[in-house]
Amino acid sequence: MPQNFLAHPLLDPAVRQRALLVVLWAWAGLGANGLSAACYGPEKAFLALGNHTQLGPLLALIMTTSVLVIAVAYSQMLELFPNGGGTYRVTTQMLGPNFGLVCGAAMLIDYVLAIAVSLASGTDALFSLLPPAGQEYKLPVELALATMLIVFNLRGVRVAIGILLPVVLLFVVVHAFLIVFGIGIMAPRIRTDVGEAIFGAIDLSQVSGWAFVIALLIRAYGLGGSTYSGVEAVSNNVHLLAEPRIRTGRLTLLYVALTLAFIAGGLVLLYSLWGIEPVRGQTLNATVFGAVIGQLGLGAGGDALLSLTLGLEAAILLVAANSMLIFAPSLLANMASDSWLPHQFRNLSVRLVRQNGVLLIGLFTLAILFVTRGDLATLVVFYSINVFLSFALAKAGLLRHWWNERNKIKNWVPRLLIALVGLVVAGTILFVTLTERFTEGGWATVGLTLVVAGACVWIRAHYAWVSNSRRQIDEQFATTPEELDAMAPVPRDAESATAVLLTTEHWGPTIHTLLWVQRLFPGHFRNVLFVGVIEFDSRAMGAAETLPRRTARLETAMRQLEGFCAKHGLSADRVIGCGTDPVLELEKLVKDVVAKNRNCVCFANKLILPPGRRVAEWLHNQTGLGLQRRLHSEGIPLMVLPIRLG
Repeated sequence: MPQNFLAHPLLDPAVRQRALLVVLWAWAGLGANGLSAACYGPEKAFLALGNHTQLGPLLALIMTTSVLVIAVAYSQMLELFPNGGGTYRVTTQMLGPNFGLVCGAAMLIDYVLAIAVSLASGTDALFSLLPPAGQEYKLPVELALATMLIVFNLRGVRVAIGILLPVVLLFVVVHAFLIVFGIGIMAPRIRTDVGEAIFGAIDLSQVSGWAFVIALLIRAYGLGGSTYSGVEAVSNNVHLLAEPRIRTGRLTLLYVALTLAFIAGGLVLLYSLWGIEPVRGQTLNATVFGAVIGQLGLGAGGDALLSLTLGLEAAILLVAANSMLIFAPSLLANMASDSWLPHQFRNLSVRLVRQNGVLLIGLFTLAILFVTRGDLATLVVFYSINVFLSFALAKAGLLRHWWNERNKIKNWVPRLLIALVGLVVAGTILFVTLTERFTEGGWATVGLTLVVAGACVWIRAHYAWVSNSRRQIDEQFATTPEELDAMAPVPRDAESATAVLLTTEHWGPTIHTLLWVQRLFPGHFRNVLFVGVIEFDSRAMGAAETLPRRTARLETAMRQLEGFCAKHGLSADRVIGCGTDPVLELEKLVKDVVAKNRNCVCFANKLILPPGRRVAEWLHNQTGLGLQRRLHSEGIPLMVLPIRLG
């Protein structure tokens, strides 16, 4: 039996490094969502100024500063939660599990909608370059792209990002060049425009009052809030980053924030300097880039460059959708670890992918695209509120944390101020979004969040009931450590058959299974072999202290089982494995055991819930039945015996 599971290949630094992300890959994979917001966020903010576009430079400055402030606030999460979890984990631990549930439910819905919005928006941008007759093929293309991203991410994070990394790099290079060139041409006007922005604000305040000016800027700032919605991906998924995590996370946050701040603020400033006005059938980006490219004197090459620029915007939105498929399953895994969601979402595949989460999020995305026919206007109405709700909760959690720690750490004041500014930013955007979009469909998002939260409460209550029922069974057969130490193991009976029993950290149900075996086959099995698996799920891979705890719990269960066998004159032995897929690992162990012990029969158990709880059976992974199907094809019989709870 392998004793040191911490030396397992899955925890080998070289293996983890191949599965995790260095700074450049993380910047592309986790920062793509924020960068994609430059395709529509700055435009929404600038258009919200209405006829007061002279305030554009002030708005650009505010947006640029906000991105950097939010990034600094999220860097605090990297230090406090180096194993990932970000917004959800901060809210849960700092404000309590109920607030964490609201935050998690809001983020879960937003992730699904964000993928749908990115795919719909990117496809719209792509089809804007095609004849109108091609619109009928837009929905099939969206569904095909969503399916493609699901397949990419099932193959691993680095595979998905490796394919899309060049798109992110080219997007940044082209947009940075056009922004710098466009601002450079208008350089002589910058001082004038900044002066006009300041004096324009003063003049407007004299006519309408400072309250109107501030409200106008806040409204524009809030409606462009989607610009800031991608920075959290790094802190939420720091466990995906290569070691040293904190350093990699800080550098990634810095690169994402600087890139996003430059592009978002640069675009708003570009709109203002070039006096861009809305053109029917075109985005502001298309209009301003068309004007800038016209100054390059490229002739027909200018049209090609404009097509490339807009094509890259469509592509970056595709990358953004992919980034959601990277870190949305991480949220599912964290919530599943807290029993708000089915425990299956914690599981990792052999490629260390949370494939259950990828499939669920992907399938829901396909469904919402199909139901809405991929209509961007409909999707954007739904995607409005929840992301800023989760932001505000996380910042409130940080604020409370630093206030409680004020007597324990130095320099708590600047940390508290950073959290406070982050809370003000997030709260402002949330307030504006609620007031502007609630009656336009935002109410549906709020309602859906409450439905998801209600389902999570029901799931957690069920898991608590099952866990309590298992502990009660454990207590029925518990043996004290002193008694266990005093027991002598029973020698193996070479002439008798061996009962191979699958077990978990709960020994009570396994003892019930053994009693069933003794009743069905009295005196036939004098040897018992217990087989268990330590599972490498998302939490075990992310936190170094998790695996030893699980090993200790399974060791305790094995000792209890061996003690029970010693009491009843049975020989007992154990085999323990570890892996990402418990059914696959158990299959390997059982095959090996059967090959070495020809005179043996395998047994597992299945929980039978009371009639009022039968609907909850899908929350359990049915390991015994799954293994039975696998072993049957190999000619190895496995009996699954019932264990009734309640």
